Amino acid sequence: MSDSIVIIPTFNEKENIEKITRAVFGLSKAFDILVVDDGSPDGTASIVKTLMADEFSGRLFLIEREGKQGLGTAYIAGFKWALERDYEYVFEMDADFSHKPEDLLRLYDACANEGGDVAVGSRYVTGVNVVNWPMSRVLMSYFASKYVRFITNIPLHDTTAGFVCYRREVLQSINLDSIRFKGYAFQIEMKYTAYKLGFSVREVPVVFVNRVEGVSKMSGGIFSEAFFGVIRLRLSAVNGKRHNTAL
Repeated sequence: MSDSIVIIPTFNEKENIEKITRAVFGLSKAFDILVVDDGSPDGTASIVKTLMADEFSGRLFLIEREGKQGLGTAYIAGFKWALERDYEYVFEMDADFSHKPEDLLRLYDACANEGGDVAVGSRYVTGVNVVNWPMSRVLMSYFASKYVRFITNIPLHDTTAGFVCYRREVLQSINLDSIRFKGYAFQIEMKYTAYKLGFSVREVPVVFVNRVEGVSKMSGGIFSEAFFGVIRLRLSAVNGKRHNTAL
């Protein structure tokens, strides 16, 4: 068993799931993979099961859930699964190659060798490194991260990034059942909580490439949740209501 697990939430990713699995398993460092599938009607889970049985037993794992329950709850389920199995480094990653598999090595190095407790694959720490997004979406994402930084004072340029490595100790210190948000705001809440608990959060510059195959799961409601959720997070901190710590 590897010391590292990559959690990949899926909904209708049949075009990508085998390719991303093989790409991760082809890296120079060994990573295990946990796919958390929300009842994909396109057969994503069946593809994973075939790969598990035929080639990747003991390295590829699957959690199947009924219906779309949200990105945040998928990651929470994956975090709990990984903690139960003693993984030291737990990664968040998309299935659609918007995150380059080889950048997993850099996130791992930032935590394992450079003193980071959380490593964030950042689109904005060295400018704007986004490929194939409409300008309107680039601007929305970029200024959303600026807004979050302004409201929360968290020293990150890409607060909504979904390409992240957590050391085991970070996830053990957070009361995962009290994480409130499911979309973009989930990513913000996890980073903000880790930062408020005193963990070192580092940014690793990456290039984000919009998906080539499959359909984006982004919606206006996700941005709305993030906009208002950030204010709630900040007010909770100001009022001393840090209910989502495990202490």
